[in-house]
Amino acid sequence: MQAEQLDSIRSAHPEEATTPNWVVNSSVLWDHRRFLLRFCAVALIVSLIIAFVIPKRYESTARIMPPDNTGAGAALFAALAGRGLGELGSVGSLAGGLLGTRTSSPLFEDFLRSSTVTGDLIDRFQLQRVYHKRYRVDTAKTLAHRTTIADDKKSGVISITVQDSDPRRARDLAQGYLDELNMIVNRTNTSSAHQERAFIEHRLESVGADLERAQLEMSEFASTHTAIDLKEQTRATVDAAVKLQAQVIVEQSEVDSLKQIYGDGNVRIRVARARMAELQHELQKMSGTSAPLQPDATISQTDGPKLARVEEDYPSLRQIPRLAVPYTDIYRRVRVREAVYDMLTQQYEVARIQEAKEIPVVKVIDAPGIPEKKSFPPRALLTLFLFVFFVASAASQTILRHRWNLVGAADPRKALGQAIASDVRNMIIKARLRKGGTR
Repeated sequence: MQAEQLDSIRSAHPEEATTPNWVVNSSVLWDHRRFLLRFCAVALIVSLIIAFVIPKRYESTARIMPPDNTGAGAALFAALAGRGLGELGSVGSLAGGLLGTRTSSPLFEDFLRSSTVTGDLIDRFQLQRVYHKRYRVDTAKTLAHRTTIADDKKSGVISITVQDSDPRRARDLAQGYLDELNMIVNRTNTSSAHQERAFIEHRLESVGADLERAQLEMSEFASTHTAIDLKEQTRATVDAAVKLQAQVIVEQSEVDSLKQIYGDGNVRIRVARARMAELQHELQKMSGTSAPLQPDATISQTDGPKLARVEEDYPSLRQIPRLAVPYTDIYRRVRVREAVYDMLTQQYEVARIQEAKEIPVVKVIDAPGIPEKKSFPPRALLTLFLFVFFVASAASQTILRHRWNLVGAADPRKALGQAIASDVRNMIIKARLRKGGTR
């Protein structure tokens, strides 16, 4: 169609038929040089205004290195390889898949792009107000548009670049991505060490409560029956009883010897007999009675009824064997719970260390910093591009208008173009009139 138009123009103006096309266009532009010069000045001013009106944007970048999964893959490959040589084909294909996935970069990229991380950042930095968005969905789209997450296929290093009009907020957003990534990795950690640590922690709390109850029971039993250390108390009581028995024998010998010298009514004999009676009373009190201890029905314990309180200051020799059985039982429960508690405490610390080893650690290679120079817009380049675009558009419009004017009025294409332009102009006028009438 363009060739037919050129043929019609050349037939109407035979002097331009033998002239090269670029010469004709240059002549047209030279004829309109004043218009083009004025337009160039206006285009330069408009380009500068547009370039300086666009707000500045700053970029802050953080680079992280995800944990390597080659250790787990190699261990699984070794376990599968030990199944036999007959399955080398399947083992080899699986090993290729394991060795091909060297790092967890895709997983961490999904974490960074997740709605959980985006929502936390929106709430943390109040991005709805910053981006002037009414809905969180639009705010999330704007944040995703200003955030670039890319990974190096060879090294697996992930780069997080955030653009913002405020350099400090750009740095804080990049750091916020790192913080949210660490938190979501810790929340989603479901390793065997984590489950073992949680189970041991629960058991440790239960055993600790049982140990505390057993210790309270033992202390109450010891306070009620004055049973501090039955073994040592028995030894001390036996020694004291032996001494009292020896004193009673000595007093009895003294009374017998005084009877031979004095009569029964002598004062010294009465004093000796009173002293011997007191010693016998103390010896009888220390020996106690053989009556069994009655359980205290007013107090109920989970491990059985509690023995009634002994009225003596210290347990007697005849009651110590009866106290030894419940005392030994309570003491054994305390010792067993102490041993279990110590063992669980050690296992809990080991499980915590193992869990810390298995938690994926995000290693920060380059921490985000406050950018010193803007990243967008490149004002000089943008001004040059807009200026060239405006000037080229004006030159093209001048040449096209010249060629359009050369087309004859009888040409059906010109008639069609004029008809379309007239209809469009009428539609615009009607729209303006309708809009003015509604007001």
